Amino acid sequence: MGPYLRALAGRRRAVLALLGWSVLEGVPALLGGRLVGLAVDRGFAVGDVRTGVAWLVAFAVLAVLGGFGLRQVFTRLGDVVEPLRDGLVTAIVRGVLRDGRSHRRQPDASAVARITRHVEVVRDATAGLLIQARALLVTTTAALVGLATAVSPLAWLVVLPVVAALVLFGLLLPSLARGQRALVMADEDAAEAAGTVLLGMRDVVACGGRSRAAEDVGRQVDRQARATVRMAWSTALRGIVIAVGGFLPLVLLLVLTPGMVAAGTLTAGEVLAAVVYLSTSVQPALRRLADTTSTVVLRLAVALRRLAEAAPEVPEEAGDLVPGEGGVVLRGVTFGWGEHAEPVVRDLDLDLARGAHLAVVGPSGIGKSTLAGLVTGLVAPQAGTVLLGGAPVREVRPDVRHARIALVPQETYLFTGTVRENLALFAPTAGDDDLLAAVTAVGAADVVARLGGLDGSVGHAGGSLSAGEAQLLAVARVYACPADVVVLDEATSNLDPAAEAVVERAFAARDGILVVIAHRLSSALRAGQVLVMDGGPPLLGTHERLMAESPTYADLMAAWQPATAA
Repeated sequence: MGPYLRALAGRRRAVLALLGWSVLEGVPALLGGRLVGLAVDRGFAVGDVRTGVAWLVAFAVLAVLGGFGLRQVFTRLGDVVEPLRDGLVTAIVRGVLRDGRSHRRQPDASAVARITRHVEVVRDATAGLLIQARALLVTTTAALVGLATAVSPLAWLVVLPVVAALVLFGLLLPSLARGQRALVMADEDAAEAAGTVLLGMRDVVACGGRSRAAEDVGRQVDRQARATVRMAWSTALRGIVIAVGGFLPLVLLLVLTPGMVAAGTLTAGEVLAAVVYLSTSVQPALRRLADTTSTVVLRLAVALRRLAEAAPEVPEEAGDLVPGEGGVVLRGVTFGWGEHAEPVVRDLDLDLARGAHLAVVGPSGIGKSTLAGLVTGLVAPQAGTVLLGGAPVREVRPDVRHARIALVPQETYLFTGTVRENLALFAPTAGDDDLLAAVTAVGAADVVARLGGLDGSVGHAGGSLSAGEAQLLAVARVYACPADVVVLDEATSNLDPAAEAVVERAFAARDGILVVIAHRLSSALRAGQVLVMDGGPPLLGTHERLMAESPTYADLMAAWQPATAA
């Protein structure tokens, strides 16, 4: 609840603006029925058509004003819910990445359900709550006040059914809450099962476990379907509440008011005013009450509880150390994806001083990208230490760490905007000359020229670019930033060998620290040092030394060189 409440508190002015416009929206609910009653009693019923029409025109004007207020409510709703969603996604990702309570190291596939489905539930439920709660507070109150003042003898016809509706709501809430939580857990378990199978697809196929994997996923999907059906049946009971609270007053009105009109207790205009209040304000508000209570509030409460359980709140800024000017040092670093899993990095010692150029080679899935995560501080070692400038990298003040270390992953992320905006993402103060120099250094000048220069447009997620062109812009973006430790995690996998060489030489010439998770073994030939990872103790040395001392490295080179020659 912490991030949720803080996000709402940060949008206090926007919430108050919603309530202010709601007052305007509630004016027709307060006066509408009374104006219709006056149109009948003082106009049409006594043969004064002009007066009757005038009262109806006044009612129409109020309805237009109320519609304008409702429009403003929806216009400003995004000012509250969109920052709320962004804040929750940030908190969840931080909690998943930095949850220190758990020793589980494998990817958390269920986090996908939390970041997508559960956050969207919170976003939509908050929007619904703001709309529905506002209507209940403003519109219903206005309608009941108007009904009590305009047609006081009929007020009890509304009060008693509303109380009965509230009692029914109270009886339904426990089962609805249980059903909603069961549905949330079933959604998350289905995402976990499917994500685990997809992440390990090669292992599943290699081990002949396709049938078993399909059964596991299918079982969770069936459980999810059953939970959805049970929730649908529970939700269907809302019809009872709507019938009791919304339609019963109209039935009582039809049964009792004819006699009251005949006895002179009520006028026809007062009866019509009561009908207007019930049909245009009270009944819709009760329907929204059913929606809000049995779906919106429950979904919001269950989703927030689950998010808090699965991604505990962690301090936004976990470290406060400022490192010195030294390089990157690893001492006795060990890491495995699981408490009992075989480590992919074992007892690694590594010294990277300014000017170091390291290539990391080895078979796929052996832990090279894990090493990138350890160096950048995204992953905490199970044993040993990773130091940046003499300080533990994960305890370095985040803004300093982000400024000094840059990671370029294989999966390129470009956002819709100008080329300039994409290139300046990590260097917002960089001038155009600096950005163009970075573009030229990594060999991306032709790509930028084709897009129309720095003012050119990058389509959604880089959709207007090939995979190689997108990678060139991504490395140019990092080249333009001031980071002195750069990790290229197969960041040039979609480039041809010549373009890859240009990128690596450009970064090596910056006189910082360059770590290349090699996609091609040609990266090892350009590096000052090579780290070989093959599942055993890591081997570190120059290309020449490793060719002489490491059979694994020699075999990799022998397999690669004929392929390049061909």
